Amino acid sequence: MTDTLPRAGSDTATEREILQQPAVWREAAATLTRRRAELDAFLAPLLARPDLRIVLTGAGTSAFIGEVAAPFLTGRLRRRIDAVATTDLVADPVELLAEDVPTLLVSFARSGDSPESTAATALADQLLADVHHLVLTCDPGGALHRAHADRADSFVLEMPARANDEGFAMTSSFSSMLLSALLALGGDTDVEPLAAAAEWVIGQRDRIEALAVREPQRIVYLGSGALTGLARESALKLLETAAGRVVAVHDSSLGFRHGPKALVDGTTFVIVYCSGDPYTRAYDQDIAAELRGTIGDDAVMTVTGGAAEGNALVLPGLDGMPDALLALPYAVFAQLFAFHTSQHYGVTTDDPFPGGTVNRVVQGVTIHPLT
Repeated sequence: MTDTLPRAGSDTATEREILQQPAVWREAAATLTRRRAELDAFLAPLLARPDLRIVLTGAGTSAFIGEVAAPFLTGRLRRRIDAVATTDLVADPVELLAEDVPTLLVSFARSGDSPESTAATALADQLLADVHHLVLTCDPGGALHRAHADRADSFVLEMPARANDEGFAMTSSFSSMLLSALLALGGDTDVEPLAAAAEWVIGQRDRIEALAVREPQRIVYLGSGALTGLARESALKLLETAAGRVVAVHDSSLGFRHGPKALVDGTTFVIVYCSGDPYTRAYDQDIAAELRGTIGDDAVMTVTGGAAEGNALVLPGLDGMPDALLALPYAVFAQLFAFHTSQHYGVTTDDPFPGGTVNRVVQGVTIHPLT
């Protein structure tokens, strides 16, 4: 299949990087197939240890990869897997790494140049007697890649070159690292239904753009399990891409009633990511129905791979798909919505903070020595 091309006149890296994702996923899957024997030789002795702790880590969007992947991988591997942001590990390493057990630290990083990326792996080396590193990164020249490329206790998995986003927001980098982690640790999966569903979402751009031009003042993303992590990433994508022009928050489908629902009013638009599991999906559909009764059907949209009621974006070919995999084409919807919102408000999407108040690679962090 060929890449899905931007619309005529498009001149943003962000748009190009959103639309190229189906092709990038196919390329990432091919990379995993090519390196499978080498990767399994690294992972198999570690996964054979019943006391192994797996920690998924990254900063910002890269941290949310772990939040999406952890529930799925816990179910597949039947072992303890924790999603802990590097920003938390670096700030409080003694408590978060208090258990000196064999550990596989899985690090996600677009550039690998954020100060917390290398600091987190160094702190794990300092505090743990037995730690190995699986590094997923998009930049072979980044600091994290350089720090681990030649280490016997590390395996560095590079994403396709074009996954190293040029735009401010992580789009291709997020989805390619998520997919690669699910394939690397959870086993081979047919990527084609996911890529096809993402291409279908891209074909719905006019409908997605129409949501942005309605100018809702508050956006709420909800989801359960792995999709709670995607809801968090979706809210961040809208906040940063639209430079804060619209307030965006996230919560779990059941957790939203416990206080955060107070922000819902007539200016709110709610997006509910529906689980592929019928049991879990019932809770997602319940909150969607409840909110429709409060703010109207047009103010609530479900994004789903299965049966739906009311205002819904129903992705084809995904019924029963695990939620962490559903998150991939769902993320394309969130990215397109954020992109069109940014464009509608006249924000320079590739550089929404030209004054440098927020940076593509975080700045201003001092890494303090741990004694």
